[in-house]
Amino acid sequence: MQFIELATKRYSVRSYKADPVENDKLQLVLQAARLAPTAANRQAFRLIVILTKNRESGLLRIYNRPWFVQAPVAICICAIPNEAWVRLDGTNYSDVDAAIVMDHLVLAATDLGLGTCWIGAFDPIAAREVLGIPEQVNPIAFTPLGYPADQPPAKKRKNLDDLVKHNHW
Repeated sequence: MQFIELATKRYSVRSYKADPVENDKLQLVLQAARLAPTAANRQAFRLIVILTKNRESGLLRIYNRPWFVQAPVAICICAIPNEAWVRLDGTNYSDVDAAIVMDHLVLAATDLGLGTCWIGAFDPIAAREVLGIPEQVNPIAFTPLGYPADQPPAKKRKNLDDLVKHNHW
């Protein structure tokens, strides 16, 4: 599949089939995340793979939407600021690295026929409690991972001319 086709095909899935995700597909998705570029190749992230069955009540404390636990797998991307590259102005790149990793994961899942939905509006305190995330590690985003039970809506995007500046603002 051409990259632009893959990017067009990806959407935020909010309805999942109960079908299990095959381990080989899960491993490919995780491998794509591992191969994502990070600042100075510090790889200041960790992924928590959660099998949702029998964990629904805890997961719903993190993000209270029924479709979040419909998928057989959920994944949390965490940033580790103490391991990350820091720009000269003090900007820590751990959140940027985590976002790049999650994007690789999401696109790889789409390529394999799996659905995802990037979730940032979760309860970080509940995430720490439910998943045992240490204080020095920051949960950045979650996604369910499973086979879509819905159809993608039409993409709504601004015109390219509204988003791109050439040579200056």
